[in-house]
Amino acid sequence: MNTPTAVTPPAGSRIAQRLEGASFHDAWAIDAADPSLSALGQFLKSARATPRWVDACMRLRNRAVQLVGLKDLGGLSGIHPGHTDADYRPGDRVGIFTLFEQAPDEVLLGDRDKHLDVVVSVHCARPVGQPVRVTVTTVVHTKNLLGRLYMLPVKPMHKLIAPSVLRAIGA
Repeated sequence: MNTPTAVTPPAGSRIAQRLEGASFHDAWAIDAADPSLSALGQFLKSARATPRWVDACMRLRNRAVQLVGLKDLGGLSGIHPGHTDADYRPGDRVGIFTLFEQAPDEVLLGDRDKHLDVVVSVHCARPVGQPVRVTVTTVVHTKNLLGRLYMLPVKPMHKLIAPSVLRAIGA
């Protein structure tokens, strides 16, 4: 069975440059079932297949953070149904994230708010004669006490959510 595994961020990736000073980071990898997809295409595939319980967690998160003036990000599966990876440009919203950088083998998405900055990388390694290995790395830099408090429940939940969402890439 093709299941996500915890790994280190890919050496030489754009996200590796953002690790210094991070208050949280993790990386998960899986072999891609569809090796023809770009990095953004892999993200779109996984976001569209987000488990319902993950979107329920996002709805709860959105209600709770409004009490302290943070953004309602919507649901992870809130991807425009008709858009492909070619329809997106840097600066566009892709579900809950903004597209920061896009290349065929790595895409950086994220969000900046008053309490933290988060960047997610989807990186595709394409070694000759081997499966395409997709690594999703999340890097968070907190800015203040609110950011550090916000991350207390997010860290353990992220370790459940990230591999659950990533499974779609291997399916």
